[in-house]
Amino acid sequence: MKPKNKKSELIQAIIIALFAALVLRQFVIASYKVPTGSMEDTVLIGDFMFVNKFVYGARTPDWIGVPFTRTGFNIPWFRFPAITDPKQYDIIVFKYPVDPFLDYIKRCISVGGQTLEIRNKVVYVNGERFPRPPHMKFIDPNILSYENRRFSVFRSNIGSRDNFGPVTIPPNSYFAMGDNRDNSLDSRAWGFVPHDNIIGKPLIIWFSWDSRIPTYRIFKKIRWDRLGSVLR
Repeated sequence: MKPKNKKSELIQAIIIALFAALVLRQFVIASYKVPTGSMEDTVLIGDFMFVNKFVYGARTPDWIGVPFTRTGFNIPWFRFPAITDPKQYDIIVFKYPVDPFLDYIKRCISVGGQTLEIRNKVVYVNGERFPRPPHMKFIDPNILSYENRRFSVFRSNIGSRDNFGPVTIPPNSYFAMGDNRDNSLDSRAWGFVPHDNIIGKPLIIWFSWDSRIPTYRIFKKIRWDRLGSVLR
């Protein structure tokens, strides 16, 4: 028997490893970087997190094209059976409904069939006060009235950033908000998150990088205290 060429074995191993990594990233777990501060101080700009993609039902690819561009086309896709659906208080990653090329991370505030209302910055779901996440914050002491249109909303007659609704969430949809309540572009602005847009649930922060600190202080740039933090 002719011995296998070591070079061809190496190439095969690399191809298999790349294929396995792509399958894992698409259907099991993927890494995401947080680009904005809408979830501060639960999640910070520069946090890298692992996202569980199968808990809500992994999606097959829905687009084929040139990587890192928008040149391509949509393809038929389907979702595998889910272990569970997103629930109130879950942090979720999803395709931005206005631009599916972007992935957003927010907190699920209410689900299909529930009624949501915001009164003077306080969120109520089905008449009950929504639990305050431990790292949630407000950065604007002003309270916008119901009629104040300084904060754009997806329906002009449904309220402002701080006084909103009531609105009933449609079936198979979610209302998502950032924990940085005064600085979050969320369902108050662009509407509901369809179930088809759900990607997964963040698990832990595996790396965190503070871009505000100069590069020569590289060991200070890493937020060591956030490494391994479980997201809730």
